[in-house]
Amino acid sequence: MIEKLRFALLTDEYLPSGTRVHSKMFHELAIELQKRGHEPIIITPGHANQKSMLFVDSYQGIEVWRFRSGRTRGVGLVMRAINERLLPTLAWIAIRREVRKNGFDICINYSPTIFFGLLAKKLRSRGAFVYLILRDMFPQWIIDQGIIGKNSPIAAIFRYYEMINYKTSNSIALQSEANLIYFKEKFPQFTNTEILMNWASEDNNFEVSSYQPIRQKLQLEGKIIFFYGGNLGRAQDMFNIIKLAHRLNMNEDIHFLLVGDGDEKELVREYISMHSLSNTTLLPSVSQGEFNKILSEIDVGLFSLSRNHTAHNFPGKILGYMSNSIPILGSINPHNDLKPLINSSGAGYVFINGEDDELYNAALTLSKDEDLRKRIGSRSKDLLLKEFSIKSAVDKILLSANSFIQVQRN
Repeated sequence: MIEKLRFALLTDEYLPSGTRVHSKMFHELAIELQKRGHEPIIITPGHANQKSMLFVDSYQGIEVWRFRSGRTRGVGLVMRAINERLLPTLAWIAIRREVRKNGFDICINYSPTIFFGLLAKKLRSRGAFVYLILRDMFPQWIIDQGIIGKNSPIAAIFRYYEMINYKTSNSIALQSEANLIYFKEKFPQFTNTEILMNWASEDNNFEVSSYQPIRQKLQLEGKIIFFYGGNLGRAQDMFNIIKLAHRLNMNEDIHFLLVGDGDEKELVREYISMHSLSNTTLLPSVSQGEFNKILSEIDVGLFSLSRNHTAHNFPGKILGYMSNSIPILGSINPHNDLKPLINSSGAGYVFINGEDDELYNAALTLSKDEDLRKRIGSRSKDLLLKEFSIKSAVDKILLSANSFIQVQRN
């Protein structure tokens, strides 16, 4: 039986300002750990202009250590890379006194970013068990997308920090069987691997100061809303989503709502304008509280992944769809095992990116049948409870750390 443990949870963004799904996931993880009698502490970037190097506050009862750092969003690729590389250095300068007074039993390191491996290494040297939750195969996906060359100097630099991440970790958790197989083929020297699915809580209790219903705000009463929320980037192949919207532009019952930011946002905006897509609205990122309010109003949840991916990502946005009993419609790279998981469970329709007719026909079918949407939405929620439970995620993390913790304490 493991006694009370002290956890360091490393994440590159957190609530309430964090807009990406993993900020919500880490909050749910911390809440579940706290419920079990443990002491979770979130370690995350703060702001460049905060008065002290370390600002300690709490969010819904969870202690948060925010260290002074530069921006890693909306600053361009070069500045983002520099500021992300500085994250572990700035974090350690900010927290080292606190860690020396009272260390951690377990460090949960979420990647991306790949650079927190340096901070995890510091904590491991002080006795912490390091559990790496590996979600993006970086830099592989930006190589797949042609953003950097396979043999370029920048790829070599990123590979160096990627290897630090793996070497530092006592356990490496991949998000699916296909990812585990891919990782073992690419990095056979690391045998300390397991599968840890993404997770979500049934409780969507996130703070929102005020909220105007999105249907009322955008005058979408009576419309079937197809929703995409999250990163609008190359990895997602946003052209795939916007092509579908264009094809359905003459259907007056359907409206596409796209919420998020990313390096393809302007391309999406230009396409909407150029083709006069009256059925599509593009909005900037919103808080997790507002995001969940929007999810309570939509009809179909969309996701897309570039066909060029060689790794097999599970988009975190589908967790929000599932927890709100929303049917899922998406396109994915070949051999990604998210497709059989969703299709076989009846939680939605997933196709290989490029199967445009199949995607279009499924969208039409969902738009015309409210009872079908309700049935598929119910199965979507069932899939969440079966495969993506926060309780099972914490069970797996604790089981992985158990032997190490027992040795440390004896």
